[in-house]
Parts: sequence; structure tokens; C-alpha cells
Amino acid sequence: MNPGERGEKSSRPPGPVEAIEPFSQILLLARFLCFMAVFYLALHKLVASLSQKPNSKLLWFFSVLTAPLTRPVRAWTMPGISDADLLTRSLLFYGVLWICFIVIGRIFDAPR
Repeated sequence: MNPGERGEKSSRPPGPVEAIEPFSQILLLARFLCFMAVFYLALHKLVASLSQKPNSKLLWFFSVLTAPLTRPVRAWTMPGISDADLLTRSLLFYGVLWICFIVIGRIFDAPR
């Protein structure tokens, strides 16, 4: 009979998912989402600067992909802002948010 079946504690260390507390998991997820936002916004900015045709399918793809990311930033800026400025501000916003999550993770990370 295994130790876990009799109600005794196992001498094995907990698995990788069990060892991470919920706050750390949420923080890790937020960091990852901000990283992905920065990555896709940077790609959109690169494609927009290199695109020769304003109606290219690749530019349309990145505009659709990053629209949910730029919508909150557009709400905080003045109306009539250009798409290039909106991309830059969105990239800065999510970049700063990503760095904040990294710093918060380092502050609350227990020494090992």
C-alpha cells in the first residue's frame, strides 16, 4: 500500500503546479499576457512601418489582432490620434505594465 492511500504524508516533494501559490500563478499569467501584448504590438508597429501598401492583408491581420489591446489606450487618449501614435502609446503602456508585474513578482517572491 502506498503512503498516500493510508492517509500518510508522502516524502515526495510537491509537483511544479502544487508548489506555486495562487497569487504567483495569477502574477505569472499577467506577466505572460503583457509580454504577448508587447510582442504583438511591436510586430504590428514593425509591419506598419515596412508595409508599402496601406491595404495589405498582413497589416489588416495585425490591426485585427491588436485592436483589443489598443482599445483601452484609445479611450484614455484624445480623439483623432493617429494609428502610429496609438500603437506607440499602447506599446509603452503594456511595456510599463509588464515591467511592473516583474517588479511586483520580485518583491513578493520568497527567498529560496
